[in-house]
Amino acid sequence: MTEYAGRPADAARRRWRRRPAARRGVPLRWAIPGLALAVALHFVAVGAGAWYAFTDWNGISATAHWVGLRNFRDLFGSAIARSALWHTLELTAAYVVVVNVIGLGLALALNRTVRSRNLLRALFFAPVILSPLATAYIWRFIFDYTGPLNGVLHAVGLGSWQRPWLGDPGIALWAVAAVFVWQNAGLAMSFYLAGLQSIPEELDEAAAIDGSSAFLRLRALTIPLLAPAMTISVAYATIQGFRIFDTVIGLTNGGPGSATETLTTQLFTQGFAANRFGYAAAFALVLVVLIATVSIAQLMLLRAREARL
Repeated sequence: MTEYAGRPADAARRRWRRRPAARRGVPLRWAIPGLALAVALHFVAVGAGAWYAFTDWNGISATAHWVGLRNFRDLFGSAIARSALWHTLELTAAYVVVVNVIGLGLALALNRTVRSRNLLRALFFAPVILSPLATAYIWRFIFDYTGPLNGVLHAVGLGSWQRPWLGDPGIALWAVAAVFVWQNAGLAMSFYLAGLQSIPEELDEAAAIDGSSAFLRLRALTIPLLAPAMTISVAYATIQGFRIFDTVIGLTNGGPGSATETLTTQLFTQGFAANRFGYAAAFALVLVVLIATVSIAQLMLLRAREARL
């Protein structure tokens, strides 16, 4: 017994037991339930959805027949599906650029100098916590031809600018993008504010003492040090753009015609309105692959840029 108690492993075990609970390592077996749940809810569900993309399941029948690549041929052969893909790419690209430019501008303006910055931060962030569907209905009223926006334009002598903002196929998609930017600019601002507050104030003060202008300090000091925050904000905005759904449904329901159809609205329409769940699963699989491909490529490029700065 004495020999056993003197073994290094036993002594280490006794020392571990004497440690405070907060400092002990967590046994791996405790994570098994959580890992199993994550695998079941994410990977198994994604795998099942991917399998249905190669079937003709209608969402009701008990059986699904294998049809191979027919759903994907129909998808890429459909003019509406191709336009939905193109609209998704256009909207995402515009949203990522604009929301990050506005978010960065707000963060720079509200970082340290403005007295009421805390109130203004809260006001700019407030739309983020609103329901996207409720926000879309509010803006649908604003964009109405007899709504406040056209009323203000008429009152200030810009009647020629009045438009059926959500009824014009050439404008409707950009109106959707504007609402999406308005609601999420505060989130991008919070990412950049977190990055700005991690930059020591002494660096900016030293550069100012050395005679650097505000623009030079922004370009040579602040922007490079914000690279990690920019990576997070751009990556998250990209995923948001590809997944946009509630805002489109609430504002235009994909119209006028198919001018604002996206991959997510087509997925919903084909799956729940037309009962073509196999075809809808093909849309979902294309969307997952698109998000994964663009996000990974984007992260690689942004991480490489961070390393160079």
